[in-house]
Amino acid sequence: MRVSRIGKGKMTREMIIAKAAALFNSRGYFGASMSDLMQATGLEKGGIYNHFDNKEELAMAAFDYAVATTSAYVKGEVDKCDGAIAKLHAFVNAVSSAAESPPVPGGCPLLNSAIECDDAHPELKERVQAAITRVRRFLASIIKSGIDANEIKADVDAEKESLVIFATLEGGLMISRLFDQTPAMSSIAQHLKEHIDSLKA
Repeated sequence: MRVSRIGKGKMTREMIIAKAAALFNSRGYFGASMSDLMQATGLEKGGIYNHFDNKEELAMAAFDYAVATTSAYVKGEVDKCDGAIAKLHAFVNAVSSAAESPPVPGGCPLLNSAIECDDAHPELKERVQAAITRVRRFLASIIKSGIDANEIKADVDAEKESLVIFATLEGGLMISRLFDQTPAMSSIAQHLKEHIDSLKA
């Protein structure tokens, strides 16, 4: 079956995004060079720019891809569980596993991008902020469902706990990567799950 020109173009674009996501997530969105992109994709500069107006547009698409891929993995693990506490444990396990085998090479795209972005790159900064907000809302919704089901104490602040869980995990990933100590992530994840258990009604 012959692939249409439009279909082939879409496949090429998706391939570029996936390869760029792994590259940017490992080396930085603005640290990776065009020659790095050419080597990663196997395309010439013109072949890449047939699909993207510039490197920044590709960087944004790659970030969205990396976040979507990671989020789908984490949500898939959470959805396997019943009950708020079990879902929170699954979230911790899924995110902490990124220290050893991340869904996208290079680790957590939120952590990597948050470190890299600043006021010089407002679009990336806004996308990182929006992605973190979505994660926190996801966590808060799990906690609120646990409160409604009398599984979690009624006086637990869902918004506060979502921040504690997210920040603890991201900090653990940073330490694990900086010192090349995967066991540190395991210890942090275990401590966080014990904290989550303390929220039980």
